[in-house]
Amino acid sequence: MASHDPGRPNVLLILSDDQGPWALGCAGNDDIHTPALDALAASGVRLSRFFCASPVCSPARASLFTGEIPSQHGVHDWISRGHVGDDGADFLAGRRLFTDDLHDAGYRLGLVGKWHLGANDRPRPGFVRWLAHESGGGPYLDTVLYDGGERVEAPGYLTDVLTGEACAFLSREAEREEPFYLSLHYTAPHTPWKGQHPEAFEALYDGCAFDSCPQGPPHPWQPVGPDGAPVGGEPDVRAALTGYFAAVSAMDAGIGRVLSRLAELGLTESTLVVFTSDNGFNCGHHGIWGKGNGTFPQNVYDSSVMVPAIVSQPGRVPGGRVCEALLSAYDLRPTLLEHLGLPAAAGSRPGRSFADILGGSPGEDRPRVVVFDEYGPVRMIRTEAWKYVHRHPYGPHELYDLVTDPDERRNLADAPEAAAVRAGLAGELDAWFARYVDPVADGRGLPVSGAGQAAPLRPGSGLGAFEAAPFPTVPRYG
Repeated sequence: MASHDPGRPNVLLILSDDQGPWALGCAGNDDIHTPALDALAASGVRLSRFFCASPVCSPARASLFTGEIPSQHGVHDWISRGHVGDDGADFLAGRRLFTDDLHDAGYRLGLVGKWHLGANDRPRPGFVRWLAHESGGGPYLDTVLYDGGERVEAPGYLTDVLTGEACAFLSREAEREEPFYLSLHYTAPHTPWKGQHPEAFEALYDGCAFDSCPQGPPHPWQPVGPDGAPVGGEPDVRAALTGYFAAVSAMDAGIGRVLSRLAELGLTESTLVVFTSDNGFNCGHHGIWGKGNGTFPQNVYDSSVMVPAIVSQPGRVPGGRVCEALLSAYDLRPTLLEHLGLPAAAGSRPGRSFADILGGSPGEDRPRVVVFDEYGPVRMIRTEAWKYVHRHPYGPHELYDLVTDPDERRNLADAPEAAAVRAGLAGELDAWFARYVDPVADGRGLPVSGAGQAAPLRPGSGLGAFEAAPFPTVPRYG
């Protein structure tokens, strides 16, 4: 009956889509209703400073599964087309994922939900269940999915459809001897928002002040359209906030159902549950509605690159903890392998296991940890006290003192008194990327505008092609 051995647990990875780190009740947000995720955090550890690898969907997901930086795997922007059929390029063809590690160790693999890494209609090797979203986003009602390669229409509310399929997978796998791995990838709380979510969840926010989402003036880097007019923002802010929050709460209710099914099957103590998001999101934060591609040049504010993260396995992961160590999506693969007792992955990757934190360590005695991010020509280094952003080739660059300016409001890149700090961080940034970049997949010189990646970068296949709009616009399904 699946794995009942806590030392060799099943794995449930729950991935949300465009969820800001602030969009959790247990993170201190009194506006939002997330009782299931709050309970999950109480049963395990909440990683309060967990960073994605790139502040947009596809490269962040590719890094999560490979443990590689975008300038290794070659996915540098959201995938705008080539999802299914003859044109459905596999953007991770030839790359080894942690799911391959688990498959080789005898795990049965399942995917339910959003893949968004190309060839969505073709199951990845080792998957016994593959129910993937047709593209990368879209309406929540009456969605098209691919069931093991067959196009099917899924009537009803998508979050409920994915929840039901996940519960069914767990029930089937409970009858088998092998351990399972399930990727449950919701599209929530990605756009669209208005009129897309059940009234019961929208009603939770009647009269809500949404104090957690202050609406300031538009960011000065707000993209413009071909006519020079600003693009982005939300014409009906209250409706957008209501929809976003309702999407999170509806997903939370679905997660509660899935966790209840685990408990009914007697698999809670022998299943490692990981919850996180692909990238962060701004609902008015910094004057942005969006993520990294919500501005041009692209941004890497903490609200765009930091994501919610919770890990739970009662009995093995001590509960009721909040860990403030700087951690990255790069670190998930080595952490999973160590926690599951599997050999470390071969190859040069930047991630470092935080299995010690899962085991109860507060993480305070870990050597200095620095987080790095990239989005095309934009590269970031973040320490406990500072963040430096370098934009190739001409800038603008940014430097923030996070101790005195945690909201990243005062750019010190040109401040004489901070010149030594900037020079030190810039050197460390260059050295780190020089260590890990594959020259064929290097994103430093690419014209990434946030308009979508059209073809993968792959060693031996040339540099591929990118869709680069002359006037960057805010993509609605990135």
